[in-house]
This record gives sequence, structure tokens and C-alpha cells, in this order.
Amino acid sequence: MLKIGSQINEVRIDGDLDTLRRDLDAFAAIGLKAAEIPVHGLDAVRNGALHHPTVFAVRRILESYPFVYSVHAPNPLNLMNKERFELHVAVLRATLEFAAETGALTVVYHPGRFLAEEAFAASSGAPKVGKAERRRLLEQEAAALQNLASEFPEVVIAMENARPYRGHSPYCYAERPAELKVQVRRIARDNVRVTLDTGHLQMAARFYGLDPVAEAGHLSGLIAHCHVHDNFGDAVYASEKQQTHQLPFGRGDSHMPVGWGGIDFEAILGTFLGDFDGLLITELRSRYFRHTAESARNLAAIVAAAKGEGRRHAVGR
Repeated sequence: MLKIGSQINEVRIDGDLDTLRRDLDAFAAIGLKAAEIPVHGLDAVRNGALHHPTVFAVRRILESYPFVYSVHAPNPLNLMNKERFELHVAVLRATLEFAAETGALTVVYHPGRFLAEEAFAASSGAPKVGKAERRRLLEQEAAALQNLASEFPEVVIAMENARPYRGHSPYCYAERPAELKVQVRRIARDNVRVTLDTGHLQMAARFYGLDPVAEAGHLSGLIAHCHVHDNFGDAVYASEKQQTHQLPFGRGDSHMPVGWGGIDFEAILGTFLGDFDGLLITELRSRYFRHTAESARNLAAIVAAAKGEGRRHAVGR
């Protein structure tokens, strides 16, 4: 049975376990049933290795709540990294170990980037990747994920569709859901599936002229996890960081509460909810934390409508 929850924002907690506990208390008070834990926000992985005292402390906190948990891998993780590939593999391995230690069912992984976001400022635009190099990098990522999926068969590695950036796209194959699907099929492991991010989907659809509902439908058999947040769909340059400057113009990956932007959630979620039994995580920016309950209520109503259940709903599905 699917459950509605929210992510713990890594910037918000910034390694402070007291803040982690306070946010989980807030989630419990509003009736959420799930929480997504950022391993990087907890300082639980250090230079590619799991820090076991931190894991022990986090596990004791998590066990005191009735939530179902997922884990988000560090955002800069890139299995197409050319300089320190083995370190990136070690970071994902440590993240999967963290998930196994804390009882999390799913690890969200940002797929490989031909050009990492951190390198945008030093680049002159979209990466120029030839067919042979592109194939090599895709196979490099696939082989690493095949090995890790076999090491941790109890954890689902859910590969997230990516957002586009003006001036640097296509920096990642997963901006296009169809290409993400091909890579998941190439990996061919039962526990390697997809995280559908509704905000990223909306932006990519507008940027590339795609139908977001059709794209979600193409992925429906592979979706194990879902990030649900709102925006108006207009991609930005990587240098545009200030949310208060973007919002008036409907720009950027806003991560707003459900219902604040322009995404047709009922149509998108309706493509896969019929047999979906994973987590719907309202992935809000920290600036919207106080609206978590509103976002969850709006999402619960949309889920009920998408599943043909009318207005009878609750936050905990």
C-alpha cells in the first residue's frame, strides 16, 4: 500500500541529529507515514566510508518512529565520474549499507552525468560527448549498478529522472525519461528501478517539448518511488540560485508544496498509481517546511481522485 511522506532536507539538518528528531516529530504530528533520510545531511558517509557511530545514533532515532523510510544518496554522486570513479562507487556502497542498517527500503540515486553540475561554472556549455564515449560511460554506470544491486538485493536502487539546465543540457541522459528507461533496462536487475520526480518531469517536458503524462506512462512499470513537488516548468541557468528571484517569473526547480504550481498531478500520478505500493515523498525546499501538512493534504486528495475514490482520503495512505 502506498504511503505519503516527506523528505528530511539535508541543508536544514546540516548534520544536527537534534534537528532530525524535531523534523520527524513534526512529520508524526501531521500524520505522515514515511520519511526520506539524506545520508549526506547526517554526515554518515565520510570520504566514501560509513561512519558507524553516526549510523548507530541515527538508527536509534529512526527506530523510535513508526515511519517507513527511504534514503537519498548524496547529490554529487556520479557513476560517470572520470577522475575518482572508485570513490563514487564507494559512496554509493556506503549509502546502500546505511539503508540496510536503518531498514530503509529504497535508495534514491541521481543517474550519471556526462558533465557534473559542480563543473558547470568551469565549462563552456553543453558537454560534447561522442557516441563511443557516451556508450562507454553508460556501460560504466550500468556495470557498477549491477554489482551493487547484487551486493544489496534487499534494497531498491531507484534512479531519478533529471532536471534540465539552460546552457548545459543535455548534461545527463536521464533528463529524458525514455533514455532513463533504456538504461534501467540495460542494467536489468529487479532491484534497480525508477524514482519519478514530478518537478523534474515537468521541467524536462517543457524544455524538450514532451508530454509529461505520456512520459510518466512510459515509465509506469518501472516506478518504485516518487518525489512529488510543484513548479511552473521553466528551466533556469545553473547560476540562478535565489528562489525569491525565480518564483515571480515561474522559473526553476522550485520544490514547492503540491498545488502551488502548474503540474497536473492527477494525470501524471494516474498513469502508475493502480499498482504502485511505494512511497510518495513531498520533496519540499526547506523554505516551505511549514507547508508540509498542506502539501501532504493536497497530495492525498489528488491520490484519491486519481484512484477514483472521490474526496474520502487521509494523509496516511
